[in-house]
Amino acid sequence: MRIDLVNSSAGELSSELSSQQVSAQGAAQTGKTGTEDRATFTSDSTSVNSLVSAALKFPEVRQDKVDGLRQAVNSGQYQLDPAKIAASMVDEYA
Repeated sequence: MRIDLVNSSAGELSSELSSQQVSAQGAAQTGKTGTEDRATFTSDSTSVNSLVSAALKFPEVRQDKVDGLRQAVNSGQYQLDPAKIAASMVDEYA
């Protein structure tokens, strides 16, 4: 798994969530009532930063898994089941 910090950094996420919270609070203060749904997001930048740090500790490529799969394919031990693959593809988009 890779986290792209260039396009969505923790700081941008925090400011985006803060602006959403401000918008929701503004709507509540203006006295809007009705049947519209509302959501309030809060973010603790410390917890976001700690999650980002934890995610970045893991390697982007798990070389042991890649090597094991490569060996199984080369030795002919890795067998694919086309029916299972097709069923998974259908389930994904159904």
